[in-house]
Amino acid sequence: MSRVGKKVIHLEKEVKVQIGENNFVEVEGPKGKLDFTFSPKMKIEVKETNLTVTRPDDSIENRALHGTTRAVLNNMVHGVTKGFTKTLVIEGVGYKASLKGEVLVLAAGYSHLVEMPIPSGLAVKLTSPTELTVEGMDRQKVGQFAAEIRAVRKPEPYKGKGIRYKTEIIRRKEGKKAK
Repeated sequence: MSRVGKKVIHLEKEVKVQIGENNFVEVEGPKGKLDFTFSPKMKIEVKETNLTVTRPDDSIENRALHGTTRAVLNNMVHGVTKGFTKTLVIEGVGYKASLKGEVLVLAAGYSHLVEMPIPSGLAVKLTSPTELTVEGMDRQKVGQFAAEIRAVRKPEPYKGKGIRYKTEIIRRKEGKKAK
């Protein structure tokens, strides 16, 4: 059995799960509603306050799908109850972020400002001009948008200038030595 796949997902009182045909799953909670269509090979069941995923046999494809299905379902349940966040830090002289309506504007050392429209279902909060937080229900969307922001100016190893995740550690290089 898959170690991840055999774990049970505990549902809180305010979470409602509906399983339709072809494994179309809708999860509704206090933060909103998420839906996803899973492989019809997996068997998804709601028993009282638990959600379980079982596989039909031990074929390679089904073993791979088992853990993945359970992980995505768990992310959906967590997303509609607590949500997901990613915090990014901007380092460098003149590097900063600002919000213009539903558009994130980044000054990242280019000759122009980089404007990024914020996808629906996500919120960007600026705690300071050099620190921003991406929040949302869908873990994949939050991670994808945070990665796109980071890709505007990846952190460089000599001075550490660029956009990085708050928990990310940049290994510094020494650079040239003067004789």
